[in-house]
Amino acid sequence: MAKGTHDYNDDPRNRDILISVNGEIVPRAEAVVSVFDSGFILGDGVWEGLRLHNGRLAFANAHMDRLYEGAKAIDMDIGLNPEKLTAEVLRTTEANEMVSDVHIRLMVTRGIKATPYQDPRVTVGGATIVIIPEHKTPVAETATKGIGLFTVHVRRGAPDVQDPKLNSHSKLNCITACIQATKAGADEALMLDPHGFVATCNSTHFFIVRKGEVWTSTGDYCLPGITRGNVIQLCRDNDIPVAEKNFSLTEVYGAEESFVTGTFAGVAPVREIDGRSIGDGKRGATTQRLQELYTDLIARECAG
Repeated sequence: MAKGTHDYNDDPRNRDILISVNGEIVPRAEAVVSVFDSGFILGDGVWEGLRLHNGRLAFANAHMDRLYEGAKAIDMDIGLNPEKLTAEVLRTTEANEMVSDVHIRLMVTRGIKATPYQDPRVTVGGATIVIIPEHKTPVAETATKGIGLFTVHVRRGAPDVQDPKLNSHSKLNCITACIQATKAGADEALMLDPHGFVATCNSTHFFIVRKGEVWTSTGDYCLPGITRGNVIQLCRDNDIPVAEKNFSLTEVYGAEESFVTGTFAGVAPVREIDGRSIGDGKRGATTQRLQELYTDLIARECAG
C-alpha cells in the first residue's frame, strides 16, 4: 500500500542497522526505551527528520535550530549543545558506514517519569535521545506521477491550542487526518486552517501554481518546514514568482499545478485533490524545474 511521499524502497540492510540510544550505539533489536519514558507515556518531546548525502547532513544547522527552539518552547533541556548532538548523529551514521540515501529520525523526549503523569516535575534524570538512521530512498514514481490528496475535516489548530510550529511527538491530529485521507483513497491529507484557508498537509507542505506564480500558505498554521523554506528561496533566486498568502480550495481546484515538499521526498507533484485532476493530472513544468533546482541545491549543500 502506498504511503504518500513517504513511500520508500525497502532495503534489507535496515534489518541490521545500529541505533543510538542516549549515546550507546546498539543493534536494532536491542534499541529500546522505558515504558516510563515521557515520549511513550505522553508524546512529550520534539524530533527532526534529516537526510545524509555524500557523508554530510543536509541543512543541519536549520534542523538543529528548529529542534532547539522547540525544546526551549516546551522548557526541555536536551542536555547537549547543537554541535555535540550533530556530532552524535554523524557518529551513528558512521558506525553504520552510511554515506548517501539515508534518512535519519532524531528524537528527543523529556526523559523517564517516576510515575505515569504529565507534570514535567515528576521526570527523573535527563532527556532521552534516540537516533535512527535508515537506508531509505523514495520510490521513483513519487517524483514523476505524484500523489493524490483529500481535504479532511481535521484543522490545523491555532497556536493557543497546540502550536503547529512545534515539531512535537504529539501528532495525533495529523495521524487522524492521515487516517481520514487513507479511508477516502488518497495518499495524504490536505488540511485547512481555522479560517477555512489551505494550510498544509499532514506530513508535507503544500504549494500550487497559478498563471506561473507559486503559492503556498502564510505559514501561520504549519511547521516552519526546512524544505518549504528552501523552495521558496529557490523561487526567489531563479525569478519564479512566489507568494505566501491565504487561498481557498476553489483556487486550489483551478490551479495548473500542485506539489508538496518535505525532507524525505524533496519536491513531489500532486496529481489530484478531492477527486479533481490538478491541471492535466501530470507533473507540471514549474514543479519539474523546482525538483531540478532542489536537487542541485542538495548537491551544493553537501559537496566535498
